[in-house]
Amino acid sequence: MRLGLLPLFVVCLVGCVSAPTARLEVVRSWPAAEANQGVAVGSGHFYAIGDRTLGKYEKSTGRKVGEWSAPSGSGIKHLNAGVVVGDRLVVAHSNFPAKPDESSLEFFDAVTLRHLGRKVFVDPPGSLTWAVPERAGWLVCFAHYAVNSNPARSRLVRYDADWKPLAEWSFPSELLARFGLYSSSGGGFGLDGMVWVSGHDAKELYRLSLPAGGGQARWEGKVAFASAGQAFAWDPTRPQELYSIQRKTKQVIVSRLAQ
Repeated sequence: MRLGLLPLFVVCLVGCVSAPTARLEVVRSWPAAEANQGVAVGSGHFYAIGDRTLGKYEKSTGRKVGEWSAPSGSGIKHLNAGVVVGDRLVVAHSNFPAKPDESSLEFFDAVTLRHLGRKVFVDPPGSLTWAVPERAGWLVCFAHYAVNSNPARSRLVRYDADWKPLAEWSFPSELLARFGLYSSSGGGFGLDGMVWVSGHDAKELYRLSLPAGGGQARWEGKVAFASAGQAFAWDPTRPQELYSIQRKTKQVIVSRLAQ
């Protein structure tokens, strides 16, 4: 399935935040019962993501305006990170912790939360945790965890618009050490043009650059944030605001990137 991609805000513009002094300051938070795996953000709403549930909330008030639960027989087992692309909510999905790995992108109507279909990855190189639009295609993360694999096998893969793989990157040793037994739960492009990723439980975001053609991603530093890992999303209408979750308290946290 192909999607018409929105213009991205990932190019570093004049006045963007410099990495060495960047910090994320919490500006507000909202309760969200589904906030167990991650959060996605659109122009007027945010979407809290659970293993088999979604909740739609107004950004301005935190009021819940919609929900979805996976029906019996849907095949939905473990939703992960999400991203809003046009009129669709796109959510990463896997069969973790089962083996062999099964991974897909699940497509929902961003207005009604009606399930529209899926893109299945045949023989995926891991458990799909997040995917974001990049150029005319996608940047996708396939994770491995110590409970049933080796985190060093986790990969970032770039696809074109027809889902042809173009390049692949492993994570640097500095980042694998911080992941510990886990891997990357969330990712996205920051205002600095870098790939920002989160782990499973550390209150840190990590900045990476991707060498042309693949290889090993380069460690570019870290930024502290309020959430204990999990998937996050940049606000497309306010590019300096980042949405994340606190799964223990079932909250969605909004932070602003500043110097």
